[in-house]
Amino acid sequence: MIAALRWLALEVKYLDRASAFYREHLALDTVRESDGEVAFSVGETDLVLRRPESVPRGGLHTHYALSIPAGEYDDWYDRLSRGFTLDEHTFGSARSLYFYDTEGNCVELGESDEAGPGVCGMFEVVLEVEDLARAEDFYTSLGMEVVDQGEDRRRTRLSAGGFALELWEPQLGLADARGGVHVDFGVAVENPEKALERVDNSVRSVERLDDGIRVRDPDGHFLTFVG
Repeated sequence: MIAALRWLALEVKYLDRASAFYREHLALDTVRESDGEVAFSVGETDLVLRRPESVPRGGLHTHYALSIPAGEYDDWYDRLSRGFTLDEHTFGSARSLYFYDTEGNCVELGESDEAGPGVCGMFEVVLEVEDLARAEDFYTSLGMEVVDQGEDRRRTRLSAGGFALELWEPQLGLADARGGVHVDFGVAVENPEKALERVDNSVRSVERLDDGIRVRDPDGHFLTFVG
């Protein structure tokens, strides 16, 4: 049912400083800008920086992952290591580097088969959840598939539409990353009303928008279904 990740919003205290970080260090292009919000293009996903002036707020201390061409990985590592302390991990044959933005969000850059150049997509978002089984039920109801689980069952990885959603009970992950709280993100679905029907009994709120339906999941994250 979920076909793609349309946006991820992060809360920022100082919009000018945070947007400069993403322009200068990740070379992201701006797609829209206002007094309270800046959105960057990351492939088919918008990365939105938002001041805490309305609801939904953006996510706090969110860990998320961006894809870069494998052939550019070493150049990215060399460039970022001049200004950041990088934490590197390997998953199978793919390498990822981790570092932090100005607001304490853990940014991951992971090798991919994409041609590039530069940052070419967002492939993972991590949410902090109170009850892992409840969160799993919610997102699998929307067609996401469980692809990995922690040995101690404190985390679950789900996949759909070319991106992964990690559900973490409160913990520190790789590079001391944390799952995001009150995260706001949007997903493409074939029919927003049918998506709502699948989770209507477990959402905390429902709001119909001009371009979709926004719900609040059992852990307080805002999820918008966009047709």
